[in-house]
Amino acid sequence: MYPAELVLPMKAELTDNGFEELLTPQAVEDALAQEGTTLVMINSVCGCSAGTARPGALLAVNNSDKKPNRLTTVFAGFDTEAVQQVRTHLLPYPPSSPAIALFKDGNLVHMIERHDIEGRPAQLIAANLEAAFEEYC
Repeated sequence: MYPAELVLPMKAELTDNGFEELLTPQAVEDALAQEGTTLVMINSVCGCSAGTARPGALLAVNNSDKKPNRLTTVFAGFDTEAVQQVRTHLLPYPPSSPAIALFKDGNLVHMIERHDIEGRPAQLIAANLEAAFEEYC
């Protein structure tokens, strides 16, 4: 588990911008059971990917006319049980962090894995998400 001093500023980057933390398996289930669309950002300390994943997600939700009904986040290596619960809904995708998933009525409809994030600028990640929002939200 990562130290709180390292994780909390990275969590705040999302929660200060409207993302709800899912801290327990039950919170994950409750969020994904709701009708409509739910974006789940699996946050991470990984500098090579998370450093563009968070800004990309924020750009997408701030610049898109169509947005998910709910913005949520879990933190890999910190919110361990909640992350494990989210990952049960991401199959057949392997565990990946950071990652961004869009659910509609509890069903996974769009997935951005770490390898889709790594080495890409935030603007490209945002464009990917904006296209998914346009299609599903």
